Amino acid sequence: MLEHLLDFEAPITDDIRATPLSKESSQSILEAQASTLDWLEKMGVKSTEEVEDAAQRELAQKAFGALATETAEEKRQTTLLSIKTPVAVRHLVGMLTAYDWEFVEQAKELRGYAVAQILEETKNPDSRIRLKALDMLGRVTEVALFTDRIEIKKTEMSDTELDQRIRDKLNKFMGTVDVVEADIIEHKSHES
Repeated sequence: MLEHLLDFEAPITDDIRATPLSKESSQSILEAQASTLDWLEKMGVKSTEEVEDAAQRELAQKAFGALATETAEEKRQTTLLSIKTPVAVRHLVGMLTAYDWEFVEQAKELRGYAVAQILEETKNPDSRIRLKALDMLGRVTEVALFTDRIEIKKTEMSDTELDQRIRDKLNKFMGTVDVVEADIIEHKSHES
């Protein structure tokens, strides 16, 4: 990693002067900073932005890992809140998008494998297994041989009609009769 430093030979100059920073002009300070930056770039040192971006990408990778494996919502949130820069957010979103596509592709492969296995079982010598495999194969969406169709018919009814239909159904299944309100009339018996 630091092999380039082994071959580096710093120029030796006799003009070594150290001046206190407070006695330097703003222009000379800026020139020194620019020279230092040029020297660091020649040495292959990454810029502060690149180092920070790399650190944020690493945090995004940790957040991705937490989202994919962590079950505790609080830990997932804490990991997500450690991401501070747009670069890291974009990186995380990119990883999640790629993960989603990978998951979809994997699901397609698994589905294809399952259908192939079911197809293979249709050749089984045991007739029960063959029939079950054919039934399962017929239910595969692309084949749709045995699809169940449910027809929903909507009819407009008043509350009274609906009430009556419910009572009829209940009577049919429970064997009850409607209770009718009646006035109770007391009869006095005559004693002899």
